[in-house]
Amino acid sequence: MELSQYFKSLIDIDNTAIIICDLNHTIIYMNRFATEIYKKKNMNLIGSNLLNCHNDESKEKIIKVIEWFNKDINNNIIHTFYNEKQNKDVYMIALRDESGKLIGYYEKHEYRNRDLTPFYDFK
Repeated sequence: MELSQYFKSLIDIDNTAIIICDLNHTIIYMNRFATEIYKKKNMNLIGSNLLNCHNDESKEKIIKVIEWFNKDINNNIIHTFYNEKQNKDVYMIALRDESGKLIGYYEKHEYRNRDLTPFYDFK
């Protein structure tokens, strides 16, 4: 089985919204959780430009993050926002090829409420 199938499965099963963009800020993939969130808002974002979803201040910050990612191969994750109402943190994370060259990035929304699901609940 091809390794990319495992990575796609890993991203799709994650219960946080993951939005993957190329370096032109085109949304090339949204995992299941992100798709469900934006579907409720009647938004199909794949193929659109992420910058069009943000205000001017946020656009400038996104561009600065990409510049920061490009400065050093170790610059790979940055905390960009906390939404108190939804109790979530938002991160931008660099995507690099095998040589370390920046090829894109993803935005990850992590909700922080404690998981109260019983341990090993096989129901």
